[in-house]
Amino acid sequence: MKLTQENIDKIIKGDKRLISRTITYIENSEDDKHEILKALYKHTGKAYKIGITGPPGAGKSTITDCLISLLVKQGYKVGVIAVDPTSPYTGGALLGDRVRMTDSSLLENVFIRSMATRGSLGGLCKSVNDVCSILDASGKDFIILETVGVGQSELDVAKTADSTVVVLVPESGDSIQAMKAGLMEIADLFVINKADRQGADEIITGLKNMLHLRAPEKHSREIPVVKTIAASHKGIDDLLSEIVRHREYLETTGMMLKKKRAQIENEVIEIVETGLRKNFWTDRNRQILEQNIDKILDKNTDPYTLSETLFGL
Repeated sequence: MKLTQENIDKIIKGDKRLISRTITYIENSEDDKHEILKALYKHTGKAYKIGITGPPGAGKSTITDCLISLLVKQGYKVGVIAVDPTSPYTGGALLGDRVRMTDSSLLENVFIRSMATRGSLGGLCKSVNDVCSILDASGKDFIILETVGVGQSELDVAKTADSTVVVLVPESGDSIQAMKAGLMEIADLFVINKADRQGADEIITGLKNMLHLRAPEKHSREIPVVKTIAASHKGIDDLLSEIVRHREYLETTGMMLKKKRAQIENEVIEIVETGLRKNFWTDRNRQILEQNIDKILDKNTDPYTLSETLFGL
């Protein structure tokens, strides 16, 4: 893909076709993708990122779809990154989320992209920060990150999102499970979806009781718990109101700047670690590794000594 001012201008103006091509290029190319991202970076910083996470079957995609409709009605431009599990056969995303959001994806001010986890341990894949930058530069007011519900390893959504929404359902069982998964620490607000089902009030009570047990010196803000029935579009207005309220809280307390600084730090660390990993495993180092595997198996050496040897080359 050619880095031309014309292409940059088209992305900034929201050209869906070129945005899609650029994301595909960024995902699949390591050569000069940083040049494209460098050119776009000065146009970023306006989009507010909402992370939607929680266990499989909680209704994250339905809630995302409802949020898209509501935001567009209010005149906002919305980008969505739906992170799907990697197909074991094709290596690509299963695309289930995009299928469920077909109507929303046709809206003029909406861009939806499904991405594969590609073996990433977290619910977010490694290219998400890059895609966020592209969508941000293209003029999106909100970017919704919907993650794969894979348990504790998806908690990296909190590092990328400005507001993290944890979606649970009455069938999630004892809310202690949420605390075990670390969701208590990353949630900026909880959503109990399918709240018309039995057990909704019990899980809300359990969550609120646990939230009161948290250390007050670390958590000065009371985390809201919102009831929704996303399939009927009920409670979505309340959810968006709480997201807006959290954004105002971050801005008025100075927490937004602190969060942005942490996001930049994490992004730079990830870029550096990716570059080191790519540059370190040269053909020579890979060959040395292969030559010494049998020695490690025979206990003639060990992984630590070999690692030190490789670092010393």
